[in-house]
Amino acid sequence: MAIDITMPALSPTMETGTLAKWHVKVGDAVKPGDVIAEIETDKATMEVEAVDEGVVTEILVPEGTEEVKVNAVIARLQGEGEEASPPPAAKPVAAPVAAVEAAPKVAEPAPAPPAPAPVAAPVSSGTRHIASPLARRIAQQMGVDLGSVTGSGPHGRIVKADVEAAAGKVAAPVAQPVAAAPIAAPAAKPSAAAEAAAPFEAVKLSNMRKTIARRLTESKQQVPHYYLTVDVQLDALLKLRTDLNKALETQGIKLSVNDLLVKAEALALLQVPDANVSFAGDVLKKFSRADISVAVAIPGGLITPVIRDAANKRLSQIATEMKDLAARAKDGKLQPSEYTGGTASISNLGMFGIKQFDAVINPPEALILAVGAGEKRPYVVNDELAIATVMSATGSFDHRAIDGAVGAEFMAAFKRLVEAPLGMLA
Repeated sequence: MAIDITMPALSPTMETGTLAKWHVKVGDAVKPGDVIAEIETDKATMEVEAVDEGVVTEILVPEGTEEVKVNAVIARLQGEGEEASPPPAAKPVAAPVAAVEAAPKVAEPAPAPPAPAPVAAPVSSGTRHIASPLARRIAQQMGVDLGSVTGSGPHGRIVKADVEAAAGKVAAPVAQPVAAAPIAAPAAKPSAAAEAAAPFEAVKLSNMRKTIARRLTESKQQVPHYYLTVDVQLDALLKLRTDLNKALETQGIKLSVNDLLVKAEALALLQVPDANVSFAGDVLKKFSRADISVAVAIPGGLITPVIRDAANKRLSQIATEMKDLAARAKDGKLQPSEYTGGTASISNLGMFGIKQFDAVINPPEALILAVGAGEKRPYVVNDELAIATVMSATGSFDHRAIDGAVGAEFMAAFKRLVEAPLGMLA
């Protein structure tokens, strides 16, 4: 019995994916663990490994096909004990084709209308062209005869790009008779508004951008956000960071301000456990561990690699882990387990000089901390007005899960930890 290979769900939010590349072809033998394809998900491009052993008998979805639904059959393997079957049988082509192959001249014309028979010159096997379902549908919509198309897919299979290329070639001749009509209406003059509009380029959305748009729209529509902002003095934390980096220099480890803020958020969640929660319909999930999702900008969007159990990790561990996760995130090499399942998030735009902002909650989490830039400001230090390095931090909270007083308690705990950072080392 044939074994179906289906489009895998490579992330919890994935509904469709793009089959970016095949690493196998019809006739190849595969075994469990072999990389057979690359799939572009809403988060990254990931390799797909074979689960079963067998010989590839069919590739049903060609490379580059977009919006392939999860669990759709994309290829088939020859099952155990099953004889390898050839590609789907094709209807025999008219006899004149064989005559063309056998001799330089056609012995007699085919009994067809004056138009030449719709057989592509490259056909040498005497069989009809094999086309993907998508290619057939597009060919029907565009009026393209598949017999005139040369396939570029496996074993000459006609794919979407082949049909579109053929449609482009025949478009001009089809339009010529219409152009000869003497009563063509004059082209409508563009409206003043259209002429005044700025020129633009329509850029097709990636799977990642589509998912970001959908999920964050749902978040703002369905999650009742509220926001709490505190000003935090950073001088003690900056001094601690400088001292620690000197001590860690021989190990090649360099702490960022964000590494310390990740630790502070995680500890604040453990100090205020009612903020370390998630709304789940009829239940409220209360987490006993603080897993912090850290927003990282990557080409085409953003991703949130997770520092697991951040409250109980050394700062050097957080720095090393975060550096590795961020690098692999930008290369699209993260596994789903590395960017899902956080209990709260942090987003830092301070490096861009942003003073303060409100972040959108990333469901199913109920809390995200938005961190601005540290800047010199007048600030009361030891009951006296002085100039200090101050940062504004804003928490976005899901009011279904976290009440205002709990949110305020969490923000106060975060402020205490950052302003007295030696407590994070205890």
